[in-house]
Amino acid sequence: MQAADENGEFDVDPNQIERRERYKLVCGLVVPRPIALVTTLATDGTVNAAPFSFFNIFSEDPAVVVLGLNSRPDGSIKDTTRNIRETGEYVIHVVTEDIVEKANVCATEFPSETSEIDVARFSLKPSRVVAPPTIAEAPVALECRVMSITPVSAERNIVLGEVVRIRARPGIVDPVRLHVDIAAYRPVARLFGNLYARLGALFELRRLTYDEWREQQAAERRGEPVEPGE
Repeated sequence: MQAADENGEFDVDPNQIERRERYKLVCGLVVPRPIALVTTLATDGTVNAAPFSFFNIFSEDPAVVVLGLNSRPDGSIKDTTRNIRETGEYVIHVVTEDIVEKANVCATEFPSETSEIDVARFSLKPSRVVAPPTIAEAPVALECRVMSITPVSAERNIVLGEVVRIRARPGIVDPVRLHVDIAAYRPVARLFGNLYARLGALFELRRLTYDEWREQQAAERRGEPVEPGE
């Protein structure tokens, strides 16, 4: 397959490459991604836990998160998808450094009757407002109720969920200002393949008002040095 144009620039129609190659490409380019460790409850009472990196926040009013749920290699739906469809509730735990290895255990394709919680040696505690329990070791948990489930292909469903409760370990969220202490939080990012990332050096970049931007442009025309975000 020719994937470069006359200038050597990578250039490809994603619909013209095989699904596996398309998956590798988009997952490698759209990085970093937060990881959602999702607990659901089966109708027989089994607690399922599985990590997903097709995950993000999409709205604050109401608070809405999105999950991209894929099928098994044989085309059958995974336990998470089935449980969410049947119960309409789930809990998202944002994967952090202190639980990432156990979360990776939960990615194993265990039989449906096996609880990943037991295998990964997580412990559970009751959620506040939804039936699926919360992982006690997780620093942050978002209790969710389904708003919609949209199939985008035979293998992929997009789930929009309203966050109905937010819980965090002491020291992560200031209860008065609602500021997050990122050093205490330590979220992990998904890259591609077997690669993950911790947060590296942080930097601030303040958004400019239009008037500030105009003044910055004028200063540059005058030849005056201007710092980014100044």
